[in-house]
Amino acid sequence: MKAFYTILLLVISNIFMTFAWYGHLKLSDMKISTNWPLYVIILFSWSIALFEYACQVPANRIGFVGNGGPFTLMQLKVIQEVITLVVFTVFTTVLFKGESLHWNHFAAFGCLILAVYFVFMK
Repeated sequence: MKAFYTILLLVISNIFMTFAWYGHLKLSDMKISTNWPLYVIILFSWSIALFEYACQVPANRIGFVGNGGPFTLMQLKVIQEVITLVVFTVFTTVLFKGESLHWNHFAAFGCLILAVYFVFMK
């Protein structure tokens, strides 16, 4: 169950992270935050990032082998990166209509799948 909770928390964390890092661009695109000063956008993003850290830190603590979890630090990092790119891809293709996937993106995803394979090899 620790692996499941770790991955679930990482997914939730990355959803918040993606909105913190790129959500303000969509708000600007929607003409909501166009006139906001940069410091307000930063504070807005930080307020979202707080929830990201509230999930990320427990995910790493639960999942880390040193705390009784199933994953090494390298495995946790690769899992997190794959989740980040999956969440970002969904976010981008759904919310930003001008963005699309091309063959090189799929080739990069294939490399990430290989990275997961290699990092879990004994």
